[in-house]
Amino acid sequence: MATKPPQGDPVQDAPKVAERKRAAAGLPAIGHTLRMAHQQMGVKRTALTLLSVNQKDGFDCPGCAWPEPEHRHKAEFCENGAKAVAEEATLRRVTPEFFAAHPVSDLARRSGYWLGQQGRLTHPMYLPEGADHYEPVSWERAFDIVAEELTALSSPDEAVFYTSGRTSNEAAFLYQLFARKLGTNNLPDCSNMCHESSGSALSETIGVGKGSVLLDDLYQADLIVVAGQNPGTNHPRMLSALEKAKANGARVVSVNPLPEAGLERFKNPQTPKGLTAGTTLTDLFLQIRIGGDQALFRLLNKLILDTPGAVDEEFVRGHTHGFEQFTEAARAADWDGTLAATGLAREDVERFLRMVLDSERIVVCWAMGLTQHKHSVPMIREIVNFLLLRGNIGRPGAGVCPVRGHSNVQGDRTMGIFERPAPAFLDALEREFGFAPPREHGYDVVRAIRALRDGEAKVFFAMGGNFVSASPDTEVTEAAMRRARLTVHVSTKLNRSHAVTGARALILPTLGRTERDLQASGEQFVTVEDSMGMVHASRGRLEPASPHLLSEPAIVCRLARRVLGTEDDVPWEEFEKDYATVRDRIARVVPGFEDFNARVAHPGGFALPHAPRDERRFPTATGKANFTAAPVEYPHLPEGRLLLQTLRSHDQYNTTIYGLDDRYRGIRNGRRVVLVNPDDAQALKLADGSYVDLVSEWKDGVERRAPGFRVVHYPTARGCAAAYYPETNVLVPLDATADVSNTPASKSVVVRLEQSATD
Repeated sequence: MATKPPQGDPVQDAPKVAERKRAAAGLPAIGHTLRMAHQQMGVKRTALTLLSVNQKDGFDCPGCAWPEPEHRHKAEFCENGAKAVAEEATLRRVTPEFFAAHPVSDLARRSGYWLGQQGRLTHPMYLPEGADHYEPVSWERAFDIVAEELTALSSPDEAVFYTSGRTSNEAAFLYQLFARKLGTNNLPDCSNMCHESSGSALSETIGVGKGSVLLDDLYQADLIVVAGQNPGTNHPRMLSALEKAKANGARVVSVNPLPEAGLERFKNPQTPKGLTAGTTLTDLFLQIRIGGDQALFRLLNKLILDTPGAVDEEFVRGHTHGFEQFTEAARAADWDGTLAATGLAREDVERFLRMVLDSERIVVCWAMGLTQHKHSVPMIREIVNFLLLRGNIGRPGAGVCPVRGHSNVQGDRTMGIFERPAPAFLDALEREFGFAPPREHGYDVVRAIRALRDGEAKVFFAMGGNFVSASPDTEVTEAAMRRARLTVHVSTKLNRSHAVTGARALILPTLGRTERDLQASGEQFVTVEDSMGMVHASRGRLEPASPHLLSEPAIVCRLARRVLGTEDDVPWEEFEKDYATVRDRIARVVPGFEDFNARVAHPGGFALPHAPRDERRFPTATGKANFTAAPVEYPHLPEGRLLLQTLRSHDQYNTTIYGLDDRYRGIRNGRRVVLVNPDDAQALKLADGSYVDLVSEWKDGVERRAPGFRVVHYPTARGCAAAYYPETNVLVPLDATADVSNTPASKSVVVRLEQSATD
């Protein structure tokens, strides 16, 4: 039997701290997985559900976007994937009676952990203006309320349509079509807060804003660089791929400000060796100072240029542009400046160089540790320079690998969820549906918050996600949301965003990935795109959590019919009845999806075309891969301050908090901790176990404070600290963003630590 949700919020102000772990997974992961699954689902439902995760005839894990291998294990899931499934397939329910017992003012005081633990939403709920309780509402009335507010706007650009990475390809395509038929490109998404920097850098340099590798490339690589990423917690199934690559002879270099258990040793719970000794993954750990990666790769590039025969001159001549300007900039790199920027020892950089020169095929993987800085875009461009120098794009075993964090975040962008759509996409949409889509760029996440704050946006509609908790500058974001006329959230579970509302608010409960989707034409499936551009089907197996749920495509189609009117010539009713008809339209609009329905019927799906990978063709402005030569940047730290990066705990997926432990880092029963290097702590007179307020410092002079964090002496890079989000999002200024991509700079926040009143 599943257990009941917690009645009260657990005390989180006295976390317990033990020695950090040196290995990930193994028997503890099995035990933790089964315990959390049983708590949410019970024994029988656990077995039924987990054995369908990531199977060719099952459903795609609602967690990360790591791809599945061709030959799949019967248990093709990781610990955190199992937690995500358990949270969705839980037997706990949030009914109208729950909302009657808990006013919004009460929900607003609760932790994200408590809210999420209450269970699945069962009915559409409405918060009238001036009320403090959500009340049940019919679907018809809910759509009427949205239509009332949208039609009352003076411009469609006063509406914002946000998308979470959980949304399927079919729902995302319909959603962007509805928004553009309404007349706006205000389609911010969670990519704006994570890999927007990757897309910006890669589009400019190689012509495609996605990774260029498949799983087989990792298996064939000689050297894999993992930079700014913690796969042991955020993408655990990646550890199996690294293990296989190591068995094939690859070496792994980890570049990160913190040591992470998953990259030290992987105890694969699906093999006898994994349950005992495990596999050492990292051959060289470079404990880099936060934000120093551009400087590191710039110096490496200089050293490669200085090594006779190290440059792939044939590739550079035939396939690249801008080499001379890049060379001039790279040769200006020097050891002293690089070591100051990175905090690394010269011998470690030289060892890295030897490994590079000994390797013919190199893959570089990265995640948020590189994408959320002011200089993230030039940082990633420098990695592209590094790969281009030795011809490591467009051949087997080599390439760029930005590892996406949410299961269909890449697919949503492919489907047109983008505030700055390409003219070619809009042209195709116009040809297919016979209307003129808006051409003016819309709001990304940061600009949407500003528009809400300034009264320029009045309706906020979210397709999934937890926008309030995911966004930066929490107090500013919450105040902006409260200025809206209407906030609407399509959700499976309760979260903080439901308690921070506009004048009126709706919660629209939807089917999860795990659930059967039965429409008028029969049982449906949806599709997703993983982090490596593989598209495949996802089929839920469980009965829906409530008979009052609608699927995301059904919600969009019914809303479109209500708002646009029955005279609209898009066949919304047909799309709702049969998702295959949506895929037929996608096939005619989105390149690479030709004959979509037939190709996705193949078990395992299909790979989208990728010109640099498949043909060594680079669809950039120059027609070639572009070297770039941006000035080297890195954060400069005032005396007595630390550079804070926000990160996840192991009991967390994005803003979803599964539990209060981070066992790989030795943290139990609490989240308000700040990890500080012992030498920095000594210099700042901060004892282990003392309590501090984190206060960020930025050029606007505004004090942003996160109170009551326990100091944990931890082997971070010198001058660097780390703490969990969303608790620390309050410290990230709304306007502190990456150049070009406008991504919040959540990984390099200058903070001072003040003794807390709670100490």
